[in-house]
Amino acid sequence: MICGRKARPAAQQPRSPPDGFGGPRRAGRALKKMGLTEDEDVQRMLRGSVLRKVKSRGGPRERLFRLQEDGATVCFERGSRRSRSRQSFSVTHIEGVREGHQSEGLRKHGAAFPAGLCFTLVFRGKRKNLDLVARGEEDARHWVQGLTKLMGRLQAMSQWEKLDHWIHGVLQRADRDKDNKMSFREVKSMLRMINIHMDDGYAYKLFKECDHSGDERLEGRELEEFCRRLLRRPELEELFGHYSGEDHVLSAEELRDFLRDQGEDASLRQARAVIHTHELNDTARQQDLMMLDGFMMYLLSPAGDIFNQEHARVHQDMGQPLCHYFISSSHNTYLTRHQLGGTSSTEAYVRALMAGCRCVELDCWEGSDGEPVVYHGHTFTSKILFRDVIESIRDYAFKQSPYPVILSLENHCGLEQQATMARHMKAILGDMLLTEPLEGQDPNSLPSPELKGKILVKGKKLPESWHHPQGVTSLQDTEEEEEEEEEEEEKLQERNRRRAKEALQVAPELSAMVVYCQAVPFPGLAQALRHPRPCQVSSFSERKARKLIKEAGPALAQYNARQLSRVYPGGLKMDSSNYDPQEMWNAGCQLVALNFQTPGYEMDLNAGRFLGNGCCGYVLKPPSLRSPSGDTSPASPQLALHIRVITAQQLPKLSRETGSSIVDPLVRVEIHGVPSDRQSHQTRHRPNNGFNPRWEETLSFQVRAPELALLRFVVEDHDSTSCNDFVGQFTLPLASVREGYRHIHLLSKDGTSLAPATLFVHVRCKRL
Repeated sequence: MICGRKARPAAQQPRSPPDGFGGPRRAGRALKKMGLTEDEDVQRMLRGSVLRKVKSRGGPRERLFRLQEDGATVCFERGSRRSRSRQSFSVTHIEGVREGHQSEGLRKHGAAFPAGLCFTLVFRGKRKNLDLVARGEEDARHWVQGLTKLMGRLQAMSQWEKLDHWIHGVLQRADRDKDNKMSFREVKSMLRMINIHMDDGYAYKLFKECDHSGDERLEGRELEEFCRRLLRRPELEELFGHYSGEDHVLSAEELRDFLRDQGEDASLRQARAVIHTHELNDTARQQDLMMLDGFMMYLLSPAGDIFNQEHARVHQDMGQPLCHYFISSSHNTYLTRHQLGGTSSTEAYVRALMAGCRCVELDCWEGSDGEPVVYHGHTFTSKILFRDVIESIRDYAFKQSPYPVILSLENHCGLEQQATMARHMKAILGDMLLTEPLEGQDPNSLPSPELKGKILVKGKKLPESWHHPQGVTSLQDTEEEEEEEEEEEEKLQERNRRRAKEALQVAPELSAMVVYCQAVPFPGLAQALRHPRPCQVSSFSERKARKLIKEAGPALAQYNARQLSRVYPGGLKMDSSNYDPQEMWNAGCQLVALNFQTPGYEMDLNAGRFLGNGCCGYVLKPPSLRSPSGDTSPASPQLALHIRVITAQQLPKLSRETGSSIVDPLVRVEIHGVPSDRQSHQTRHRPNNGFNPRWEETLSFQVRAPELALLRFVVEDHDSTSCNDFVGQFTLPLASVREGYRHIHLLSKDGTSLAPATLFVHVRCKRL
């Protein structure tokens, strides 16, 4: 079956549905609410279009793509001619739509198709791009415009609307015979879909209460009522009743009291503004009153988010030197998988930059035809052209953040191709590339992140007196950076010496590109503290960094208060796994580089660290790490944190393949910070309920260094066997946590939204 229609015989190719194909497709309730039922682009998507999928292997394959009535799901067929299967993706998982040959896949494998027929869907998380070619420019335009509209409407939905949209989408999928009526059997199937085990007797009782016609089918308003009963939030109703009293209506004064109990300095005027923004009933709104639905709309809006929305914009001092900031940094940025045989791609740079990364790595090697390439040397990873990488960086460096990007060059090229690298950077990046010290500023001092729109090169640099065109110059006592620093491994020593010798020569043209980030071997803490060089950067393997932290942590923090340091994963991590970045941040290390392509709690912490300050990729370090006294962990706790885990909603299953499985959720709350602050507590599990489990359990913590701490919420299945096998998680800086009754939007393993899955908690913080 293809989206509910019979598959065509194998010998036939899909045909474009003509205008009026079966008449206009029935508009779903969701599309009506989005105001898109008469939209020409959406109507074409509902009828369906035959689009070619462009792939690296095999020729382009035609598939029938069609938007479903929920306005959020696109179905298409996949598989061989003998075995067709229906697949789908959610519009909410699309990060962007690119027109023309604007992806690596279409540039390489779709160049034969006119640009007007081509477009690319870029997904959030690890899912690969979908490169598509339409049969006509009009069809391509309808899909690009239609998807863009749907993305905007879905993004603008309130949490309450997302819940409603989600449940109606489930109802639609459960209606197997598509008669817009639900039998009790279909209702039970739907309950399994939404991850709840409900006693058959209770489920039938609820079914009969909504079956006002008595025909053993739910339709129309009966389905509406059934949805509303499923979406009830008893814990919010109880909270509303506590403040509203017997009349179950909140006055502006009562709402002000609630807001003040939340820890907000609210006035009567602010309470009225909340009512006017969120109350749904016109009469109540005009009388400055709030009903239950309006109260729930408020609590589930950004105003009720646990993350302080003021921190969703750049709010920190951005005028300090670069070494005073944590800087979002990527290791082996070109890789999409592991570092032995994974694929290298310019799209990996795009994803990292769009995730707020401000320091990307380029491993540069000699290529054919005089063109340097980027890949993981001496492995089976694929190669990409250096110039293609630079073009991608130019196009995406400042779409997510305007603050400077650092190119960390690991250079293995000879002099001639180094000069080619310099020419490419200068020609492609143009004025973006910083090639001279800032006018009017000490050239030996680091600039601030206010250097917006500029790209800095981190690499080896010749002494000024050695910059002459004829010279073939070498750097004495140079130590290889990156993976070559794993000198403890005897089997690598010989290869390291050979590669180090190759890298002793630096072309003057490339050296001239390095202004503020000169890569140098680490001179030792004693030497570095006596003679600080702010514009010099040293790199440490995770093992060497841990050794320094253990032996001289306070001295390393002092060093990092004056100049930049970069930490990277050990060279023997063939699976491109990551290390815990928190211990490096505790020591003030700025460029804590991680494999962005490898999900796990380490990348969760990285996302949480850079969630604040507008996700701009720069976070100001605490005062103790900017002018360190030597100890970042106070002797006694500074903050008491109490989190009452109340409830969760719409938790997904761990395995969507197992239709009958129901999650047994528990919530684990973790503190990540200085060693004395690392702690974790969890609730009891709730059996067979992923739809609306309730705990009402309080977890308490004492935190010594709250400015460095991250707070991580993890929802797990009680039967899961791996710490990375979780239902959903969310991490944020403790400094960005808001007190009071708050909701938490859960994220999947690859960082994509699990909306409408949420946690609801009550937070109390007390300074000690």
